[in-house]
Amino acid sequence: MARESESGLPIEPVYGPAELTGWDPATKLGEPGGYPFTRGVYPTMYTGRPWTMRQYAGFGTAAESNARYRQLIAHGTTGLSVAFDLPTQMGHDSDAPLAHGEVGKVGVAVDSVEDMRVLFDGIPLDQVSTSMTINAPAALLLLLYQLVAEEQGVPADRLTGTIQNDVLKEYIARGTYIFPPAPSLRLTADIFRYCTAEIPRWNTISISGYHMAEAGASPVQEIAFTLADGVEYVRTAVAAGMDVDDFAPRLSFFFVARTTLLEEIAKFRAARRIWARVMKEEFGARNPRSLMLRFHTQTAGVQLTAQQPEVNLVRVAVQALGAVLGGTQSLHTNSFDEAIALPTERSARLALRTQQVLAYETDVTATVDPFAGSYAVERMTDDVEEAAVGLMRRIEDLGGAVAAIEQGFQKAEIERNAYRIAQETDSGERVVVGVNRFQLDEEEPYEPLRVDPAIEARQRDRLERLRAERDRTAVHAALTALKKAAGGEDNVLYPMKEALRSRATVGEVCNALREVWGSHVPSDAF
Repeated sequence: MARESESGLPIEPVYGPAELTGWDPATKLGEPGGYPFTRGVYPTMYTGRPWTMRQYAGFGTAAESNARYRQLIAHGTTGLSVAFDLPTQMGHDSDAPLAHGEVGKVGVAVDSVEDMRVLFDGIPLDQVSTSMTINAPAALLLLLYQLVAEEQGVPADRLTGTIQNDVLKEYIARGTYIFPPAPSLRLTADIFRYCTAEIPRWNTISISGYHMAEAGASPVQEIAFTLADGVEYVRTAVAAGMDVDDFAPRLSFFFVARTTLLEEIAKFRAARRIWARVMKEEFGARNPRSLMLRFHTQTAGVQLTAQQPEVNLVRVAVQALGAVLGGTQSLHTNSFDEAIALPTERSARLALRTQQVLAYETDVTATVDPFAGSYAVERMTDDVEEAAVGLMRRIEDLGGAVAAIEQGFQKAEIERNAYRIAQETDSGERVVVGVNRFQLDEEEPYEPLRVDPAIEARQRDRLERLRAERDRTAVHAALTALKKAAGGEDNVLYPMKEALRSRATVGEVCNALREVWGSHVPSDAF
């Protein structure tokens, strides 16, 4: 249904493509919801309903994070997004020596099914969509979520959400890997197979460029390296005997939104077009959903400043607008105080309100792909696509994404770009408001949220009680079965689930796999 502007003039749900010199609308643009999906993956996009407003949260104990999730739901969040602490991300229990000083600091500590039970207490898992930012141990957290759902009486085919599960970008930009690339890819394929059979509505991977961008990747590098990783995952699954149309519809992506509004819009449109062609031409996908690049977006944390933090409200609004105009399926808006500390409840609420203003007070949801036909954006889309495809060809020449990672190619390219940005900022050529121009003589004081250091001791006590109360014989048998599967060709998620059900901890399960698969040692060879 057409909407009206503030002046009472009609706004059409879809406007036709401009006939610009050299364009073939059938292959370059198409229609919204149609190949090659330049204009969006769904015909109506936000004219039917807005994107999912998925706020990323998690800190301290499971109980504290649960309270924040309930607050976000009460304020209108339509999807949860879980942040885990570094020990959990690295597959270590809270009482491991390597975990000391990091428990609950940048996310919630989850050591066992008991923590996951508390994390989602009172939250019906058949009524929320949950995204979990977890990679190397993604299978474990997904299975813990499924176990809690079973306790709630929720069947697995009612669960919706996403695990990030993108370990390749960990080797490139982020560093929270556990195992070497080959077994990590095997585990990814096992997750694909498991979810196809057991949790069919779950998005099995969120192939991420966000963390590459935070490490310094340009928009072109972000989508080129991300899509190259996506190609590697698809090849791995196909080589494991899966039909591409059995798993590709559940693939999703995760990108950043910067303040450079026009290039970001062009980046998202170019990424959709590249992915559609790769899936159709290289993998022969037949299901239209296999060709769709569906993605979540987070506003650029790396662009937020500790100086004059209230200016970040403006940055986040511009970044979020770029994501919406670029056609994102879900969005997280960063809080203005994230450059200082974990967000307070007030700042997290303001971040959500930013999305709600865009969705309900502006007219960007009135029409599909508002920038289609823009001379600037269409040319930028073509330019970004050409440059990204060129980078992807370089990766292919090196033997594919894993081979390029092992040679340090992507990491070196990102570091070069990050150095260029730093030089431009230091020289003042790149303006950062409040940092190298328009500074204040004296910053106003700000009281950040602080995580109680006693959390670590409380988590250690919980683990001590867990190990004392559980059936040690059952845990040992379950971990032994897991190691046997890891050393063979069976899907490791089934024995992994039984180990977690017997109250084995995240660290114990990861250590069992480390015994079989080893740990990754990075290379800086390129």
